[in-house]
Amino acid sequence: MSAAGDGSRTIGQQGYVVTPEFNVNPTVPHGLVKMFTMNSTDSKILPQPKTPFIRNVWVYVPVDYVPGTPSPFIVVQDGLGYSDDIPNLLDSLIPGKCLPKMIGIMVGAAPGNQRSREYDTVSDRYARFLESEVFPRVEQEANVVLTTAGEGGATLGGSSGGAAAFTLGWFRPERFRRIITYSGSYVNLQSPRDPMYPLGAWEYHATLIPKNDPKPLRVWFESATGDWGPTDAPKPELDFQTANQHMYEALVAKGIHVQHNFAPGAGHNDPIVSGATLVDALIWLWRGYPIE
Repeated sequence: MSAAGDGSRTIGQQGYVVTPEFNVNPTVPHGLVKMFTMNSTDSKILPQPKTPFIRNVWVYVPVDYVPGTPSPFIVVQDGLGYSDDIPNLLDSLIPGKCLPKMIGIMVGAAPGNQRSREYDTVSDRYARFLESEVFPRVEQEANVVLTTAGEGGATLGGSSGGAAAFTLGWFRPERFRRIITYSGSYVNLQSPRDPMYPLGAWEYHATLIPKNDPKPLRVWFESATGDWGPTDAPKPELDFQTANQHMYEALVAKGIHVQHNFAPGAGHNDPIVSGATLVDALIWLWRGYPIE
């Protein structure tokens, strides 16, 4: 993969301006968006919540997708918040050859504490849920085929959804190698406590990345002054700013392609920052992948 753009930088010195690709582009054909639902009680992998719920999943299929063709894809956590944005972005960026023709999968979040149980758990459980329960439905409902090649799998999330995005790459690099996180929760939010990873996602930069062989990942991530820092975190292992800086240092030390963007004046998982940066993040993320 290309190393161009790797490194750490401060952004937003001139403010944050949402890019026009977030709006519906009337000059290009629009891909199809298919929505389906999943009942929490049907999952054989995720922990059962006290109150059952219905999860929405949105699937974007690009224009001219040929049924039966294995396609690259991006999985997005907290999918409701991206159910319009991802289709608009892909509609604009795919025709200009900025991105490969890909499937967008926006997976709705669980309500309440169940979201944290799914996203902040350090294990392969969420990956197994996607691969075994979500992806078959995506392929069936939208009449698509998702590539099984790791280079063609990307994932995106903010806050705990960002931790989940990195967890997918860490435990399943053979399927998810391209990762974007905003204000990633590389901190200790895991509940219930797992004795194998007692510090939750803090373990990534503290032990897991340093003590394991490098993985073939490409990671773009952002942190902000509005994230908890050393002076305002309720406890040290909830210090988002330090955790994200340590993530950058740990990934660099392993020779993993990484771009860290620090956003002064921005809030935690701030939509104005993602609005200003997600286009460039996606283009950097997919460098090295063939574009038709």
